Amino acid sequence: MSKAIDGFSKLNKQQKIGWLTEHYSGDSEAAAREFAQWQHPDTQVQKVIDGFTENTISNYTLPYSIAPNFLINSKLYAVPMVIEESSVVAAASSAAKFWLERGGFHAEIAGTVKLGQLHFRWMGDPERLQRMFPEIRTLLMSGSDDITTNMRRRGGGIRDIELLDFTHAEPFYFQLRVSFETCDSMGANFINSVLERFGALLEQFMTEYPGLDDAERDVDIVMAILSNYTPECLVRAWVETPIASFDDLARSQGMDAAALADRFATAVRIAEIDPYRATTHNKGIFNGIDAVVLATGNDFRAIEACGHTYASRDGQYRSLSHCTVENGVFRFELRIPLALGTVGGLTALHPLAKRSLEILGHPSSCDLMCIVASVGLAQNFAAVRSLITTGIQQGHMKMHLINILNHLGASEEESAAAQYFFQKQTVSFSAVRAFLESRRLASEESTSVSRPV
Repeated sequence: MSKAIDGFSKLNKQQKIGWLTEHYSGDSEAAAREFAQWQHPDTQVQKVIDGFTENTISNYTLPYSIAPNFLINSKLYAVPMVIEESSVVAAASSAAKFWLERGGFHAEIAGTVKLGQLHFRWMGDPERLQRMFPEIRTLLMSGSDDITTNMRRRGGGIRDIELLDFTHAEPFYFQLRVSFETCDSMGANFINSVLERFGALLEQFMTEYPGLDDAERDVDIVMAILSNYTPECLVRAWVETPIASFDDLARSQGMDAAALADRFATAVRIAEIDPYRATTHNKGIFNGIDAVVLATGNDFRAIEACGHTYASRDGQYRSLSHCTVENGVFRFELRIPLALGTVGGLTALHPLAKRSLEILGHPSSCDLMCIVASVGLAQNFAAVRSLITTGIQQGHMKMHLINILNHLGASEEESAAAQYFFQKQTVSFSAVRAFLESRRLASEESTSVSRPV
């Protein structure tokens, strides 16, 4: 059934669907029908969606949710979140409400520097290249002036250019590492445009510089590209409260506040020590972060890659969050690099991304960094709190039950009865199906008995 094809991108949408369902689906009619069902009924809206990427044949819909009650730096937010995982939004909302009554979240920006790299090979003397570098730097700055003018007017632009010698690791390999300030834009196109210009300017410099031999005039530009690792584009978010404010939560779990706080701090410390736990711990942080990043039209894959690299910055993968309990005060904080934008890119193209930014009060990129980090910390707090008390499965199983009931076509009355029944029973697909079948059979028998002969 599988088949290769030339010119797939040149087919119209119906032709793409027809070819795909014919060669890669066991039920071509059902597949074509499902692809059609998820198309947007408004052709203009669908045209916008199709323009985001290539070879589109349908839409893959994710829930757009709101987590209210986020008090961040004394400002109250209702935070849009796009995610399909059960209980994430509920957990974030619960943590937001918990900290709303304890001073809320605090966040501050430690830096907004983004990075780009020009990778090149040069067969000359590394020390001579270092001596030439001040002149190279001057040419690069002046020769890219037309590209950077608008960004400089907004307060951004090129901050620094470093020449790095990697010839010890790879013969003839050097790198220009360039620092940028891109203000409220994520800046990928700006950075890449500058770097490509740098490549052309470096080739020009070597061609024209006096006294170089033929081999030294030949510079091989391997690639020019931004780096998604931005350790200096950093935000810190934290919550802080006297241990006594945990009294009610602790009592509900049969322990005192000090024991609960210590248990929480120990759980976070384990994630700092053990990479196996740290991976799951940080995944929970990104449950919150990715959901807001998606809702605001930013690149969650870049954010994830950067965050995981940052978690490994000392050579071992560790927790991104940290907890202390000192002098009767509980403090929980998150440090994470977040290269975000609030102008340009998908933030300007996707109507719901624009609406998300409106709901958040049209934040600057720094404001959005604070919001996103706070949601990540809230998600982490909720997850660790569940793990050390009721266990993580309680919330997951509640949503799992709802999904099963929807799949089995349960009525509102049946759903309510099932949710009551499974409060103390193990949730599984077969158990829920058996419950519904038993209830429906009993209902049919009752109707049959009561029907007049």
